[in-house]
Amino acid sequence: MTEQDLAWVGLGANLGDPQDMLHSALSALETLPDCELRRASSLYRTPPMGPPGQPDYVNAVAGLATALSPESLLEALLGLESRLGRRRSSAQRWGPRLIDLDLLCYGQARRESEFLSLPHPGLAERAFVLVPLAEVAPELEVPGVGRVIDRKGMISCEGIERL
Repeated sequence: MTEQDLAWVGLGANLGDPQDMLHSALSALETLPDCELRRASSLYRTPPMGPPGQPDYVNAVAGLATALSPESLLEALLGLESRLGRRRSSAQRWGPRLIDLDLLCYGQARRESEFLSLPHPGLAERAFVLVPLAEVAPELEVPGVGRVIDRKGMISCEGIERL
């Protein structure tokens, strides 16, 4: 199975102990039904996106081989967030969070629904996603975006530090 065939998940946290939370989330990804963790990036400290005054984030990406549909995988990721203590609120978008798991892309699948957009709509502009993704899958061709390594070269990666 190549990087093109994997489902890619973005992980992020900036509350509590973010590094510990990301390690816990990576371990928990391995327990999802019909999923196998195939790749995981290093952890990266990244500047926060959104409201000012929040702590830096810790981000990573993981590549999963899965038999789940994209929709079922997203449901499993949301359930995992909940088990790890996240309580979702629509009150503050891009605010601080205990854990965030985003389905970034799923092979070459494209989806646009109320529940799921593939590839993730912010993937092409977000250094906190592209830097760790370029570490483990630089040649990944994201539908409608292009190669990860090329896209990373088009954005500022200022303030991102590998931990």
